[in-house]
Formats: sequence, structure tokens, C-alpha cells
Amino acid sequence: RDVTGVQTCALPISAAPLLCAGLIGYRSLRAAGDARRLGLYGFGAAAHIVIQLARHEGREVYGFTRPGDDAGQEFALSLGARWAGASDAAPPQPLDAAIIFAPAGELVPLALRAVAPGGVVVCAGIHMSVIPSFSYDLLWGERVLRSVANLTRRDGDEFLSLAAEIPVHAETELLPLAEANTALDRLRSGDVRGALVLDVAPRG
Repeated sequence: RDVTGVQTCALPISAAPLLCAGLIGYRSLRAAGDARRLGLYGFGAAAHIVIQLARHEGREVYGFTRPGDDAGQEFALSLGARWAGASDAAPPQPLDAAIIFAPAGELVPLALRAVAPGGVVVCAGIHMSVIPSFSYDLLWGERVLRSVANLTRRDGDEFLSLAAEIPVHAETELLPLAEANTALDRLRSGDVRGALVLDVAPRG
């Protein structure tokens, strides 16, 4: 077995989400501090790994998906989320921190509203749509809004060691490289459970 806890023959497929979504998810989790109640906005490749890390650390996780995404909410609950609901819904109790994985700027004020005073909202995406204006009272109370942009060697060492200890399971679906555009369309529409992996290995 390898560091992902899966058979070595499956390494290229199972490791792909760990080396991208997993690493940025890990750094985002550390940026969120020691939050006991953690909200994850956008339950895709990164969030389905981060919830395993957070649960291992004894945190309560609250999953937020697009309104109407019952399958995504069920997926979050199956991985141990205490609650799952639409991104425009209020969690049953205030959060200590939230991580936004979805590239949707309109989630920023929603996440700020969901965290308690002193809470942290981490924007984990490389790109994000325009953040709408919002009232200062959403930031007031020493709430923190920050982004995550870079990874370090230390992040990789710590995350892969933790992934082996838990062990982290990355749920993947393998698609041929020729279906890359289809994969992008599915990502945009939210039609993904876990992570999509493109197969670039030569055939024949």
C-alpha cells in the first residue's frame, strides 16, 4: 500500500486529487485555524477530502451545496457532515470558520453571515467571480476574510503523512482525455461526486 492507503496499482488515479485538491484543501484548513465548527461551501474534490481531515481532528463539519443539489448534500452527510444544506441557508448554529471552494463571489457575504464574531472565512479558489458589496456589519466583530494562494513543501509533507495516517480516501471517476470538455462542463454544472481524473496514459 502507498501513502494514500490504497493499492499501489491504483496510485495514479487515487493520488491525483490528493496532489491538487487535497493540498489546497489542507492549506485552507490550516488557514481556518482550530475552528470547532467548520463550514465547507462547494462540496467537490477538495471538500470531500477536507471533511475527512476535519473529522479526524474532531471538528464538526457543515456542508453547503448549490440549492437543489440533494445528491451533494447526501454525499456530505455520508462522509460525516453534521448538517448539509443549500449555500443560501443558515447553518443550525454559528460557524467558527468557513472555507469557500466554489468560485462564486456571492458566497462570501453568505459565509461571513454564517460565522460567529471572530470567525474566519477562507477563499480557497484560484479564481472567483465578483464579490458583491455587503454591509460592514458582516465583517465587524473581528471576523477575518482571507485567501489561500500558494503551497509549500511543508504543506505537502504534513498532508501526505496525515493522509496516510487516517487514511484519506479520494473518490474518483476516470475519464479519457478526449472527454476533457465534458469533464469541464460537468464541473461547472456540479455533476461530480468527488473528483474527476483525466486519463492521459497512451493506449494500444
